[in-house]
Amino acid sequence: MPVKLDAFTKGDVYIDYAFENAKFRYEKQTEKVFRRFYGQAEVEIKPESDLYNQGILSGRQITRDEYFAD
Repeated sequence: MPVKLDAFTKGDVYIDYAFENAKFRYEKQTEKVFRRFYGQAEVEIKPESDLYNQGILSGRQITRDEYFAD
């Protein structure tokens, strides 16, 4: 399903951006953003990241389990 912007006000958000083989996790409590390329560990990134914002616009929202699965 596409990413709905109101999801960010409700809780943690997980995004799959298959075009770049990347997944993103927004942690609502801390407002931190994490990125992990398929098969790799996650790293914290800045919310201003172009790749993250492309993921919001063109990726799809996924579950927590899908985020950590590879």
